[in-house]
Amino acid sequence: MNPEVIHYLNLFLGAGAIALQVFALLALLFLVFKKGNIFLRFIRDNFLIIGFLISLTSSLFSLVYSDIIGFLPCAFCWYQRIFMFPLPFIFGAALLSKDRKIIKYTLPLVIVGFVLSVYQNFIYYFGDSSELPCDASGVSCYQKLVSEFGGYISIPMLAFSGFFALLVLLVVAYFYKRDN
Repeated sequence: MNPEVIHYLNLFLGAGAIALQVFALLALLFLVFKKGNIFLRFIRDNFLIIGFLISLTSSLFSLVYSDIIGFLPCAFCWYQRIFMFPLPFIFGAALLSKDRKIIKYTLPLVIVGFVLSVYQNFIYYFGDSSELPCDASGVSCYQKLVSEFGGYISIPMLAFSGFFALLVLLVVAYFYKRDN
């Protein structure tokens, strides 16, 4: 694939990841300080479609990077995929049947994926290259295949953004009640 196209895809996904992070942080702040009722009500009322779109986009672009662009995932990234790939199907089935009780099914997947992502990002951004979960002899995070916005956006940060937004989405859907 053309390097210029890959660069623009990285910029597009990076901007989307930053938007997801801002969305999630605002939702958390509003939830903690009991402000932003319209925003939180929108999230609570539409969490199935939002969760479906975030998980589907995360899964599809993960596949675009690996299967179309050719950035093979490292072993640690595969663990995160295990927890992301079922989510579009769960959210999609719940969306079709209007089942809002899927939080208890999706939350464990999202929490484990989020913890793995936090660990990978910590090692990626702050660790020594010898401490990376996968060494540079094969497919590795050490290769830094994506580095946009001054190095802030990387493949591990893209995964973190998806899991973080889904986690906040589920927390808001669970804790923000109708009487608020």
